[in-house]
Amino acid sequence: MKEFDSAMIHEKTERNAAPGVEQTELNPPPTAIEATAHPIHNELPVRQIIDANDRVLLLQGPVGPFFLQFAAWLRPRVTAVWKINFNGGDWYYYRGDDAVDYLGGVEAWPEFLRDFMRRRQISKIFLFGDCRIYHRLAVEVCRSLNVPAMIFEEGYIRPDSITLEEGGVNAYSSLPRDPAFYWGLPDLPEPALKPALMQFRRVAWEASVYYCIGFLMSWRYRRYEHHKNFNPVRKGWRWVLAGMRKLMYRSKDRELTQYLTTQCSRRYFLVPLQVRTDSQVMVHSHYPDIRAFIGEVMQSFARHAPQDKLLVFKHHPIDRGFEHYGSFIRKLAKAHGIQDRVIYAHELHLPSCLNHACGVVVINSTVGLSSLLHHTPVKTLGHAIYDMEGLTCQRPLDEFWQDPGTVSEELHRKFRRYLLEKTQLNGSFYGRFPFADD
Repeated sequence: MKEFDSAMIHEKTERNAAPGVEQTELNPPPTAIEATAHPIHNELPVRQIIDANDRVLLLQGPVGPFFLQFAAWLRPRVTAVWKINFNGGDWYYYRGDDAVDYLGGVEAWPEFLRDFMRRRQISKIFLFGDCRIYHRLAVEVCRSLNVPAMIFEEGYIRPDSITLEEGGVNAYSSLPRDPAFYWGLPDLPEPALKPALMQFRRVAWEASVYYCIGFLMSWRYRRYEHHKNFNPVRKGWRWVLAGMRKLMYRSKDRELTQYLTTQCSRRYFLVPLQVRTDSQVMVHSHYPDIRAFIGEVMQSFARHAPQDKLLVFKHHPIDRGFEHYGSFIRKLAKAHGIQDRVIYAHELHLPSCLNHACGVVVINSTVGLSSLLHHTPVKTLGHAIYDMEGLTCQRPLDEFWQDPGTVSEELHRKFRRYLLEKTQLNGSFYGRFPFADD
């Protein structure tokens, strides 16, 4: 693997339910291919999400007080609001008469939820993320009761938006996958976005508090199954390590960014890595882990990419303290005989590197959408809402290295505007509240 240092510049250029209730069989949500069966996406803009007669139930939200703020915004606009808490972190950030603890196990959850919704005549539920087990089961229950499930997720278009869709997000979204749908839309100006003012330090703080309280109160919620490791000591050390690595790589990768965007402009393929536990990887792709993805990309690059091209892997910032692929990439590059053409980095300036890459390879990261904004060709290897002819390369990866293709600027404008209007809220879970102007 190519080791970068500054000399190179000069040399060359992620209440207790009744026991015994049988587990409800979980029908798998539609795959990205099956989702094309929904030709028309919900035509209502996401801001028209509630009715005065709604009786709303909130499940798990983002770690922190976002759902508490959201409930305060909802109360004067709907008939009633309830919240179900699953662990101590949920409880800490949302306490009150309208909050209920669920103390049962996963197997009893669907029946508990179905009964709760019927007794309180719930007309709409809101939750964050549709891949964690409690939420996947909740979406199934909502379908059986014909109740809309409104799902929050990180923004498709970042950093100034968050996502809200009915029924599913990411590869479970009912967004049209046929480019003809978007070609038929008017080419209108993009709506202006206010800065979301997301604060990373706030994210780290809220997460630390959430996991600490959750761990300390695990005696009460002993049947709860979390989708990630719930040990705050381990997580705390990982965040410290992340900070150390950020400081360690910042100066070096600033110089590397300069090197790539000047002397290597249009001579490298960028591969932004996703978080190892990201549901986009674990659920919406065929890869068992990030290493399998790296291995496939590197093998294809070694066999089919032009000899004058470089392969640049960029580590995900959220995964900085939890995983490091340096040794793995170095050994693999040497095995393929491309150690002088492979770079592994952490703190690259992503917009600049996207702008100067000759192509970008992702599983299904939203970085792919950012790449399209820079008109840089993209190859996706997992299920992605933007993977369609005219936006991404539809040929095999082996051919992408030789001919990445082009991005249709007009199709991208129409697709992006549709996303903004129908699925995005201008704001942040950890910054400017998206309903602040209402």
